[in-house]
Amino acid sequence: MGAMNTIAAIASGGISAATGRFQASANRVVSDKNADLAAEIVTQNMAALAFKANLKVLDAARKMDKHLLDILA
Repeated sequence: MGAMNTIAAIASGGISAATGRFQASANRVVSDKNADLAAEIVTQNMAALAFKANLKVLDAARKMDKHLLDILA
């Protein structure tokens, strides 16, 4: 199960990074009147997609852990 913990850790890191990118972009939009809104929308959409993808990885790792435990039981 060590590999599953590594996968979950990587996915959690990806979620944290995506959240940070989204927040930084949102802060730029709010604080910088000259912010490139089109670029910030793209940045926010990419961060949201990365967040969702990492959630899928966490879900897959959870399911694989469950199946492994079922096999071992």
